[in-house]
Amino acid sequence: MRALGRRLAGLLRPGDLVVLNGPLGAGKTTLVQGIGAGLDVRGPVTSPTFVIARVHPALGTGPALVHADAYRLSTPAEVDDLDLDADLENSVTVVEWGGGLVEGLAPSWLDITIVMPEPDGEPESGFDPGGALDADREPDPGGEPDPGGEPDPGGEPDPGGEPDPGGGLDPGGELEADSEPRIVRLAGRGERWAAAAGSVHLVLSGAAQVL
Repeated sequence: MRALGRRLAGLLRPGDLVVLNGPLGAGKTTLVQGIGAGLDVRGPVTSPTFVIARVHPALGTGPALVHADAYRLSTPAEVDDLDLDADLENSVTVVEWGGGLVEGLAPSWLDITIVMPEPDGEPESGFDPGGALDADREPDPGGEPDPGGEPDPGGEPDPGGEPDPGGGLDPGGELEADSEPRIVRLAGRGERWAAAAGSVHLVLSGAAQVL
C-alpha cells in the first residue's frame, strides 16, 4: 500500500481531493503514508481519527498534505465546520471514510476503495469488480463505514512495523510472499480525473491489482 501511495503521489497536484474508503484494517492510513512520502511532506503520517484532520507541510517545493478522517462525522455540514476547503487550493487533501460526505469540496475528485478478498480469492460481498477508472460511475456504497462500528484509534495496522524499502514489491512488481492481498478500485469523478485516467493506470501498473 505504501508503494501504491508513492506512485499515486506522482500524479497528485495542489487542489486535488482523494476520497478514501475501505473497512478497518484495509490499509487506508498506510496508503496515505505512501502518498505523504511521495509528496515529501513532514511526518509522521498517522491516523487522524481523533483529531479529525491534520496538515503535513511540504518539506520541498511540492504541495502540503491535508489528511482527514471522517469516521466520526455524519453530515456534510460537519465537514464544512472543519474548513477543509480553506487548504484545498494549495494542498493535496485525502479524506478517509469520506464517501458521501466530502465530494462537495471540489468539482473533481478521485475515489479510492480498498477491499480485502475473501479466502477464496473473491472480493468481499457487495464489491463490484468490474469497474476500471471511470469518470461516470456513481460512488460505491460498499466502502461506507459501519455506523455501529468502533473507530480504530491506532490507525491502520502495519503488520510489518517499519516501512519496507522496497515498498512491499520485488523488482518484478509482485507482492512479497508475506503480504496480504488487496484489491484497489479507482474511480475518477469530474473533468480533471477523466482526463487523467490513462495516466493513472500507467503509473500504478504493477503496484497493485487495480480495477
